[in-house]
Amino acid sequence: MTGTARSHFPSRPAARLAGLTDRAGRLADRFTPRTRAERTLDLALGTALLVLTAPAVAVAALALAARRTPGGAWDRRPRTGLGGRVFELRTLRTRRLRLDLFSRLHHVVRGDLSLVGPVPLAPGDPRAGGPGARQWRQELRPGLTGLAQVRARSDMPWDDPALLDQHYAEHHGVVLDLAILAEAAGNPLRTRLRKARRTKAHLSDADHRRPGYSTVE
Repeated sequence: MTGTARSHFPSRPAARLAGLTDRAGRLADRFTPRTRAERTLDLALGTALLVLTAPAVAVAALALAARRTPGGAWDRRPRTGLGGRVFELRTLRTRRLRLDLFSRLHHVVRGDLSLVGPVPLAPGDPRAGGPGARQWRQELRPGLTGLAQVRARSDMPWDDPALLDQHYAEHHGVVLDLAILAEAAGNPLRTRLRKARRTKAHLSDADHRRPGYSTVE
């Protein structure tokens, strides 16, 4: 990273998320500590989402088990959580309807994950041992989603996941978490809308006229 790139970090969309309503965040901190407020959000919203998505996750798990998917219906991988504690992250082996993401909600309710946080890393991952990274990674739960995840498709150098995770660690709070959750929910919708528009444009450009047809007719 050059000095110029660092001076402009984060990019404008990320800045709107990471720097969003710092004033409101500081005001909220006066009434409720950030960690306690974030955990309350995790329990309330995480439990609601878990109840809503549990039937779909259960059906998908049964379907994968019936197909005898290699490795089973669930992917199990060790990840480092709050305080350096290692836990087994269980994820459904499907990408349909984001069920892989929803299948991790029980980890949010249990306290292994937060709804929003840094990317969950495997034990011994070198990204966890960088200068200063060890301390804030010990103090934060990894997230179901996060600033790095919602900016993952950006090609800008200052949107490097490690830098975004660090930026989140310095600015985290309920206000920022809600903004990131809104962005994470809106990204798939925007993607589908773009695909629908491209399909519509392709169909409108197609020539369905009969051979020999002329505008005179």
